[in-house]
Amino acid sequence: MTLLNENRQSPDAGLYFVATPIGTASDITLRALDLLQNVDILAAEDTRNTRRLLDIHGVKLEGRPLIPYHDHNGAQQRPRLLAALAEGKTVAYVSDAGTPLLADPGYSLARAVIDAGLSVFAAPGASALLAALSVAGLPTDRFYFAGFLPPKTKARRDLLASYGAIPGTLVFYESPKRLGKTLADMADNLGSRSAAVCRELTKKFEETRRGSLSDLAEIYATLTPKGEIVIVVGPGEKPAADEDEILNALATSIATGTSKRDAIAEVAATFDLPRKQVYQLALTLKPR
Repeated sequence: MTLLNENRQSPDAGLYFVATPIGTASDITLRALDLLQNVDILAAEDTRNTRRLLDIHGVKLEGRPLIPYHDHNGAQQRPRLLAALAEGKTVAYVSDAGTPLLADPGYSLARAVIDAGLSVFAAPGASALLAALSVAGLPTDRFYFAGFLPPKTKARRDLLASYGAIPGTLVFYESPKRLGKTLADMADNLGSRSAAVCRELTKKFEETRRGSLSDLAEIYATLTPKGEIVIVVGPGEKPAADEDEILNALATSIATGTSKRDAIAEVAATFDLPRKQVYQLALTLKPR
């Protein structure tokens, strides 16, 4: 049974990126159902998957086109969609699961629509990225979504080495077949960080394993899981700030004309320290 509001007004003209469930069909939002019922044109990464989703929720096409749009045919399909939008029609785009553009097609379409001066809207909802951050038990105040790593070993290791300096939690998507090798490369290049391997999120066999990168690499060295995988890696430990470094940063900031109050706030943020601690050090500064 569907919860659609048949009396709802038609959506405004434009392109709608609609998030769809990553596993449990009931995770779809009411707004997504309204859009899928009421837009003029539906575009989908995989029309078969989308038809199944529409059937589950009782959404009828009723003669409306359901157009395949993915990385391989995007260049051919974009002109058709742009022409429809220019005529004032509404288009909903869905990827296989989750939120379009997050390791899924849609960026080129969004860019083309924006460049044409037409409207783009988001109908947010399910996302493997956000679901994994929710259950990993790792800091979420700062995070970097890296998507899929390169399949070639050297390219993967080089990229991981460059991520080591990012001051936040890292999130990756990975193939089950490459999981063990990827975790081993992460342990070698990112050090002994806390991490979580999230599998089949929101589905029947959902599983999250937590531990250090080296421990997880050892587990998955001989274990090849099934299903969709998200790897969440916690931030590296920040070395304790040296008192002389803090004082030098304060003095340098003040020398450029920054007020002492603003310099304290700036340096506290740079070194991730309490303002009170930096203030106490600022009191010891001698005029230059």
